[in-house]
Amino acid sequence: MCDLLSPFLTLLLNKSLDTGCFPTEFKQAVVRPLLKKNELECSKLKNFRLVSNLSFISKLLEKIVQMRIQTFFDSNGLMPRMQSAYRRFHNTETAVTKVFSDLLVAADSGQISALCLLDLTAAFDTVDNDPATQA
Repeated sequence: MCDLLSPFLTLLLNKSLDTGCFPTEFKQAVVRPLLKKNELECSKLKNFRLVSNLSFISKLLEKIVQMRIQTFFDSNGLMPRMQSAYRRFHNTETAVTKVFSDLLVAADSGQISALCLLDLTAAFDTVDNDPATQA
């Protein structure tokens, strides 16, 4: 089946990239409410977050564009060396390790360090998802 679809998907995705057009059909999503945490009450709307499920072709095109942009950035040295997000083999662990290392180096050299930490776990809980109240 993959052999049958591959030429058509390749043609469709290449045409989209060549023309710079993202088909309207790719922008349509199935939006589902998901409970933020299992222990929250199902009867309260504020305990849900909306999740948009896009078509697999849309996600495939998104991945191709991401890979092309990443390749361009990498080959032209445009990605900051210490950038942790959106990089292969870099994640929150590498970012925390870098911060920890910087703190140790500063302490060893007698410098004073201050660290401000933010908990963004519920950052989007305050976003108004009601379309009627948005202008």
